[in-house]
Amino acid sequence: MNAIAPLCRHTLRPSSTRLHQARQLQRSSLLTSRPRHQQTAYRPTSFSTRHYSSNTDNMSFSNTDTGNKPADPYTATNIQDPSLKEKVEDLVNFVSRCKFCMMTTETPNGLLASRCMALAAKEGNGVDYIFHANSESGKTDDLAAHKSVNLGFLNSSGEWASISGTATVETDREKVHQYYSPALKAWVGDLGDGKHDGGPDDPRIVVIKVTSKTAQYAVSRRTAIGGAIEVAKGVLTGEAAQVNKLRHLDEQELQTARS
Repeated sequence: MNAIAPLCRHTLRPSSTRLHQARQLQRSSLLTSRPRHQQTAYRPTSFSTRHYSSNTDNMSFSNTDTGNKPADPYTATNIQDPSLKEKVEDLVNFVSRCKFCMMTTETPNGLLASRCMALAAKEGNGVDYIFHANSESGKTDDLAAHKSVNLGFLNSSGEWASISGTATVETDREKVHQYYSPALKAWVGDLGDGKHDGGPDDPRIVVIKVTSKTAQYAVSRRTAIGGAIEVAKGVLTGEAAQVNKLRHLDEQELQTARS
């Protein structure tokens, strides 16, 4: 899926080259002397863009220099890297509670389109996702042109998950029967021709399977009252509020979770 065009390193104006080189040396020194979670937090864009590229030199933007201070204190304060088991369990539990997400696809003409989708089931030990769809809808046209998708889960407390992966449209009737729900008839209707009746053998009903490649999410580490107190404290002290468990799962970790 196309992201907003990055500001590449080689497009820096000559007048900023010296500052850029100094920045690079400074960051290199800091990164080699910090533990892994602080390395990620110091340059927060490496966390937010890992969905799209592992080469941070080709996906980077900076508008200032904060020296040896973290430019994004929220990320530095909240990012965690616990065991793979804990990261996967918390992601699976959050997605299960949400039930609905925004699925973003790329249209054949290169635009991004999002629509609300109801989670039908999970596979791969909870890290791959099943959705129902009408084969004649626009989303299937998008997936025929571009298989990359993003799933965005969000609840009323501000907890969220962003999952990037590839989607396949599966028309196999055995697969459709496996996940069929009679409620689908309310969405596709009965055309009265004995074939397109909204039943499990209606050829319009297909399954979209999203195989996750990366996931990042934030779930609350405090109660609502505790979070409000922490935010109020941050307003008074200028310290970033420690309210969330901010985590990332890469492609290798997700593959391990499936096995």
